[in-house]
Amino acid sequence: MKGTIAALVKRAVTVLQDIPVDNPVGEARLLVSHATGIPVGRLTLELREAATAAQEAALETLLTRRTAHEPVSHMLGKRAFFNHEFIVTPDALDPRPDTEALVLQALGARFSTVLDLGTGTGAIILSLLAERPEATGVATDLSPAALGVAHQNADQIGLTDRLTLLESDWYTAVTRTFDLIVSNPPYIALDEMPYLGRELSYEPRMALTDEGDGLSAYRTIIDGAAAHLSSDGWLMVEIGWKQGPAVESLFHKAGFQNVAIHDDLDHRDRVVIGQKG
Repeated sequence: MKGTIAALVKRAVTVLQDIPVDNPVGEARLLVSHATGIPVGRLTLELREAATAAQEAALETLLTRRTAHEPVSHMLGKRAFFNHEFIVTPDALDPRPDTEALVLQALGARFSTVLDLGTGTGAIILSLLAERPEATGVATDLSPAALGVAHQNADQIGLTDRLTLLESDWYTAVTRTFDLIVSNPPYIALDEMPYLGRELSYEPRMALTDEGDGLSAYRTIIDGAAAHLSSDGWLMVEIGWKQGPAVESLFHKAGFQNVAIHDDLDHRDRVVIGQKG
């Protein structure tokens, strides 16, 4: 098996097990696919084929990066989220499966206009617009680089005609109202940052923490939401799994109705929603 695609997979699994990672076999197949140019779905058919020196070198480079805890999505330049594959770079928060809970809740509401605050890759709003062909949206971010990633994703999915991107500090550049406002803001408290997994060191810090108690972004978003929501419009935000009661309280204090906390696939609090009173 020496010098074959199978040997590359075995090598990758061994290295990934030593890191360790949650799914060494799955990650190994992704990295070997990327190093060789063989689609993941064809790897099993190509296992006995000879590996070139260039393919071996490419894999070693990827494994070195992974050993340093660089996210696989950053190495591949893409991440599957909801029903699409999104371009991923270190300039924007990597979309994660937990955030799909926010998309699902939003799709349960009626909306023809949607605002996404702190859009990052654009994964949330683009997933919503793709499921609602009649809807249009606005997405804001304080980072021009992140907006560039969102634009690439909108272009790739074919939604640039229904999405406006704004460089904005939350609502600063927003001048209209919407049926739905969504956001996955930075919610990690400053004192929690030293305890994060090493992979998160590759993410933009401003997308992770508010440099405070983890709730300041919610205060700003919730306080400004009523002025930017149409009658009976909805605000929906992703939260850290321990933040449900605190964010729910902020919704109530701001006068929202039908406030509720919803969980993610792991049955942890993940989304708080409320309707304009």
